[in-house]
Amino acid sequence: MAVKLITTEDGSHSLYHDELKETYHSFHGAFKESIHVFMLYGLDSWLMQNPNKKPIRVFEVGFGTGLNAWLSLVWAEQNKIPMLYHTIEPFPLEEEIYSQLNYGDIDSGIFHYKPYLQKLHRAPWDEGTVMSEYFNMKKEKTTLQDVQLYLMDVVFYDAFAPKKQPDLWEKHLFEKIYQMMRPGAVLTTYCATGQLRRDLAEIGFQVEKQPGPPGKKEMTRAWK
Repeated sequence: MAVKLITTEDGSHSLYHDELKETYHSFHGAFKESIHVFMLYGLDSWLMQNPNKKPIRVFEVGFGTGLNAWLSLVWAEQNKIPMLYHTIEPFPLEEEIYSQLNYGDIDSGIFHYKPYLQKLHRAPWDEGTVMSEYFNMKKEKTTLQDVQLYLMDVVFYDAFAPKKQPDLWEKHLFEKIYQMMRPGAVLTTYCATGQLRRDLAEIGFQVEKQPGPPGKKEMTRAWK
């Protein structure tokens, strides 16, 4: 897999996938996109609806650069909420790539969490790992089609765009996820296609249009 490091408009890194001709994050800002889509409309939204439920169980489709996982670790530590984080990635990055990522330098308020980014990447695959006091992670080198799912409260759906990887946006995969979501669980994604929203609604989700991150008009949030 050929990828190259790029810098997005908010100064944070992303990667460009040569074969797919697609970036891992929005060119308008990788850091801001992840904060908006997955922290604000994912974790924060779930916590507002479930203030007394602990721990929180998160499932991520696409570990990628580790940005969402790292921000989730920061969120768990800052909120002092135990998090069980399950993430999948069939094509892990090489150290020469992930060692260059600059996410820990973007926000001075969370700079002291910087070492955890590489710790997340170096954690063993296919087994659970205690990463910090409030963050446990299971990282699997597998696909959504093959993974065994566990109960979940929040889903980060961060696969490449439907036009680039249509097989990851098929309705039956969202049905698989829906079956393992707890009542009141939330799925959040940058994707805003009409087909996705129709599929989610037909499965049984309560689907919402939400304002998108910088450079994108809308995104999708769906509740069980």
